[in-house]
Amino acid sequence: MKFNFRKSGHASCTLSNNQKNNSMNNERTAVVLNDLLHIINDRIAGFENVEGKVWESYSDLKGEYDHVISDSKLMKVELINLIQERGGKADDTATTAGAIHRAWIDVKNSLPVGNKEKSTLENVVYGEENAVNAYQQAITSGDLDPESTKVISEHLRQLRESHTKFKNIEEYKKKS
Repeated sequence: MKFNFRKSGHASCTLSNNQKNNSMNNERTAVVLNDLLHIINDRIAGFENVEGKVWESYSDLKGEYDHVISDSKLMKVELINLIQERGGKADDTATTAGAIHRAWIDVKNSLPVGNKEKSTLENVVYGEENAVNAYQQAITSGDLDPESTKVISEHLRQLRESHTKFKNIEEYKKKS
């Protein structure tokens, strides 16, 4: 940063190219992190929406759902902190697409046709696949700084693990 003093006694400040680049990089990083925050908020809302719908048939899954919600809330806090550390403002909302998807699931589950529990598991797997894909795209975009990449990579590992668990449960339940 360079200060220039004018004859009037007022100072003006000029940012170096490096400082401008860092500011732009922080903005891009914050935008990507906000996109991931929306996805995590969708994930939390989706898993909280599932509660109660599958417990009668799949009571053994309750602990796993609770674990996913808890992990997602921790991811949310980490994302908000990363955004704020980069000078961004966290947009702590879910996506419109996620809200529409949850509404569609509710409508589908209200119909007296089909296996609601299996359909719910399929929707969980679908949502986890979308989260994994979004996180992978964020990492490969080149828009994340090293610290953000490290945190997002750990989130991605957790999402993949969750996806695999629910995919395996879905496959097992299809055979039953």
